[in-house]
Amino acid sequence: MTESEHLDRSISRGFGIAIALTAITLVAETIGGFWTNSLALLSDAAHVFMDLFALILSLMAIKLATRPATDRRTYGWHRAEIFASLINGLTLIFIAFGILHEAWGRFQHPEAVKSKEMFIIATVGLVMNLVAAGRLHGHAHDDLNVRSAFLHVLGDAAASVGVIIGGVIMLFTGWYVLDALISVGIVLIIAWGSVRLIREAAHILLEGVPAGVDISEVAEKMRAVEGVNDVHHLHAWSICSHISALSAHIDILPEYRLRQGEIIGEIETMLDDDYHITHSTLQGECSRCVTGPVIQQLKHRPRRSSLCSHGHGGHDHGHSP
Repeated sequence: MTESEHLDRSISRGFGIAIALTAITLVAETIGGFWTNSLALLSDAAHVFMDLFALILSLMAIKLATRPATDRRTYGWHRAEIFASLINGLTLIFIAFGILHEAWGRFQHPEAVKSKEMFIIATVGLVMNLVAAGRLHGHAHDDLNVRSAFLHVLGDAAASVGVIIGGVIMLFTGWYVLDALISVGIVLIIAWGSVRLIREAAHILLEGVPAGVDISEVAEKMRAVEGVNDVHHLHAWSICSHISALSAHIDILPEYRLRQGEIIGEIETMLDDDYHITHSTLQGECSRCVTGPVIQQLKHRPRRSSLCSHGHGGHDHGHSP
């Protein structure tokens, strides 16, 4: 089994356990929310439902990413992970508005809650959430798809803590408006995580520079390689959380052009070791762009007609004798 296959299997196993635990939590909190008349518990159940949706969506994205590249999708399906992350973030925003609407009604008309039962059910939910989060935590720091699912589960665990504390307070004070206040707290947790998630997913989809990569620093390190005169038309982007790519034109000094392959190989090794850029396309001896900028501004250009591109119907590049 390759290192990549082992990583995918490890992540998939963590998702499978998290899905099972989250499904149990959903059933417990939904039944418990109606039984105790707790908006906070029902809000948490709604969050758990979307957590379950997010986990299943993320697992599907991982399975899609293992499909091979084709002549129509030369990068394969790796971007499916980022689409899943974006959808997860948007669903979190939707949940936040729904809970806020219900909480506003409870502020105006507080309702009695079975606080003891609410406390017990929320405690069970917290334990399930913490176990599920633990299964995902190991891969959450370097995989945006896993991090999106991890944030769902962790946010739900934090919400469960709030429900537990609220249940204890209401049990001794009867201050039932606290149920609505806890729901608002859950909204803030959801909103904070979802905005960050959407921003990171959108950055990758818009071909932004990978996190932790400074383009100016990369260009300087490339110029520092012996035999390199300058670097032009430099682009760096993420295909998914695990795969970063880079392309550039390398102006090689005339006396080093016989060592072009060796120089490019040295640059590729540096990119992999220092920035985990594992997919690079480097063009040497670029006589047309020696004075070009490091960052090339892309422009829209009209397509040439098929007749002109095949040399029929006129002469675009010169005159016949």
